[in-house]
Order: sequence, then C-alpha cells, then structure tokens
Amino acid sequence: MPSKNQGASPKRYTLIPRTLIFLTRGAEILLLEGAPHKRLWASLYNGFGGHIERGEDPLSAARRELTEESGLQADLWLAATVTIDTGPDTPGILLFVFRGEVTGGLLRPSTEGRPHWVPRARLDELPLVEDLHTLLPLILEQKAQQQPVYLLYTYDARGKLHIRVQP
Repeated sequence: MPSKNQGASPKRYTLIPRTLIFLTRGAEILLLEGAPHKRLWASLYNGFGGHIERGEDPLSAARRELTEESGLQADLWLAATVTIDTGPDTPGILLFVFRGEVTGGLLRPSTEGRPHWVPRARLDELPLVEDLHTLLPLILEQKAQQQPVYLLYTYDARGKLHIRVQP
C-alpha cells in the first residue's frame, strides 16, 4: 500500500514511539540513576531508552539507546508494550519495553546518569520512576519465548497515573 494510503492524519490519535530497556544478570537488574540535572526523572532510577528516530525500528533504537547510555550491547527481546494516553489534545506515547542480557561493552555513565546493578530484593529501597513499581515485576517475570505484556497508562483530571494490564 502506498504511504499516502496509510491513513496518517494530524486529526487522528497519534503515538510517539520510544524504547525502554532492562538488563538482568542473575538476581540483579541494571538501572539508570537519572542525572541530577535532568528535567525529568532527576535522581530517580529507571531503565535505559529513549525516542525511536525516523528510519529506525524499535529493536535497532533500543540497541542504540542502550549503547549510548551505558556503553553495553545486549541480546534483547520484546517484553511489553505500553500505550501512554497523555490526554485529549496531545499525542500519546507507544513504549516498546525490552529485556535482555549483556553480550559486550564496558559499563559506563553517560549524560543521562549512572548505571547500577541492583539486587531485585532491594528494588523497594530505591526511588524508582513512578510506574516501575508495577511494570518491573511484570517485566522480570517475562521469558523470551512469551508473548509481550500489554499495558495502558492513563491520567485522571488531577494528573494521577492509572495503569491497566491486559490479562
């Protein structure tokens, strides 16, 4: 089908594609402690990731973001998709969440923050990004051969996050 027939229109609901990556090593997970100067998530722990650039597929973008932010390469697989409805007058976000294990590279900090291998048993002790308390247990249960988990994030009138997980 030609690109002009794809139904793309600024009048339709649109989604901005992004990636989020979590690496595991035994009972540890690699998290990024956001740099204190960051506009969003300063000093909070999150996975690695970012925007999918024009011409990239989600997996290639995840690999690029991981290397840029940590210096590492990894075998990655899709563990979840998260649709984030940011409100009626803005585009939403479509987050491709990957999980994997390190295959190479040297772990290093970046302008985004400092990476830390964290024991899973200590996750509750860290200042995590708001949704990770729900998302991480789901991601850590996923196996490479399983179908991804599907989540929908919405916000109420007061800005409170609501998370729905598809059964």
